Amino acid sequence: MNWRSFARRWLVLVVFVLLWQLATTIADDPYFPSPLKILGTAGHAWFGDGAFTSDVLPSLGRLLLGWAIAVLAGVPAGLALGRSPVVTAYFSPMLFFFRSVPATLLTPIFLVVFGLGSRMEVVMVLWGALWPILLNTIDGARSIDDVKVETSQAFGIRGRRWVLGVILPTAAPKVFAGMRLALSVSIILMVFAELVGSTSGIGFRLINAQGSFLLPEMWAWIVLVSVLGYLLNFVLAQAERRALDWHPGFRAGLGE
Repeated sequence: MNWRSFARRWLVLVVFVLLWQLATTIADDPYFPSPLKILGTAGHAWFGDGAFTSDVLPSLGRLLLGWAIAVLAGVPAGLALGRSPVVTAYFSPMLFFFRSVPATLLTPIFLVVFGLGSRMEVVMVLWGALWPILLNTIDGARSIDDVKVETSQAFGIRGRRWVLGVILPTAAPKVFAGMRLALSVSIILMVFAELVGSTSGIGFRLINAQGSFLLPEMWAWIVLVSVLGYLLNFVLAQAERRALDWHPGFRAGLGE
């Protein structure tokens, strides 16, 4: 790890928070509380009254479940379509049509079909997360060069060995790129779904705080979403580093 680069990134964050504190102190605007006031409210908001177990953990569960289903469905389908140009040509218009429909636009349909609750929220996250994973995997599976294909044919590499030993490793950087993009989309959709169709979760708590004019608490929930997004992306980035450390293109991208 490049510790100097790591320290610089955190230094920028610290400077930003200090400027935020200074600006909010000078402005003294109740709609924009200072970081210290938000921090003072966060502990009770996140952990008081059972909020962590009744709201934070269920939100994480719905988020990760929808994202995981999208991975399990999108990666195999993307590998299959990416290595079948004729099939992809038939399905491409439909894929890009459905991809262009935002999950938020389908909220009324999801509410009618699945009702209020966890199922609707998981389906909304799944819909939004599926397309980046699927389309990036298709692109990755297409990127296998002719030399690898001819070498595999010469050595009789077929079936599972061909998929797991050639296609998947070649497509892996694109797959991880799709997974990381899908994770960011999933966080947004998780909060949105809980704003409109839930009786628990981070989004539910956020909209309740806003409706009750508990503005520091509202900001505390917004900060929690940012923190969770950072932590989840960090964990996935570490998994990507371990899985692709052997890949020349990935190491070059890290500047190694």
